[in-house]
Amino acid sequence: MTAQGKREGRLVVFSAPSGTGKSTIARRILERFPSMRFSVSATTRPMREGELDGVNYHFLSTEEFLRTVDEGGFIEHEFFFGNHYGTLLEKTREAMREGTDLLFDLDVKGAMNLKRLFGDDSLLVFLKPPSMEVLRERLRSRKSEDEESLKTRLERAELELGYADRFDRVFVNDDLEEAVEAVGRAIENFLSTKQTTRNDVSQTR
Repeated sequence: MTAQGKREGRLVVFSAPSGTGKSTIARRILERFPSMRFSVSATTRPMREGELDGVNYHFLSTEEFLRTVDEGGFIEHEFFFGNHYGTLLEKTREAMREGTDLLFDLDVKGAMNLKRLFGDDSLLVFLKPPSMEVLRERLRSRKSEDEESLKTRLERAELELGYADRFDRVFVNDDLEEAVEAVGRAIENFLSTKQTTRNDVSQTR
């Protein structure tokens, strides 16, 4: 509970191989839980036209980003396509203190780190495809993958699937409506469970 007696916000994390339907399920979950909001990441990439700081991303300079890394200020961070991306620890704590539930889209290692920091105040949800063959066909149907990038995505999927048993809940997205309903029930149960008193978390550096 917060100092004002209000329930602290809780954290729900989605991880899944590309092509599993994670973004679609996340969108449906946010519609089902209107008080939940999607976590806003930090990035060093330039702001694009129409974007707002703190809404689309928290825009940081490379110097600011790296200093925050050194200070242990990220739950997780990564570098790809020439820019840094990460989840700010203090922004997450701030949302929790305000009683806001957050939904995260993280890779498996980022999810593990968040769980280490927030324990029972977090629910890790792993979404699986029915099979690797189905996943391969889903990725091919996008018509945005050449054979080399398809091979890379499938290899990454195999790696990610190896983490599934470390998650709190695992769901197979064979039927979208059934998956949304099952994930929604799990989140509803998680949000309704009584919170235990905990000391403020701090990141081990």
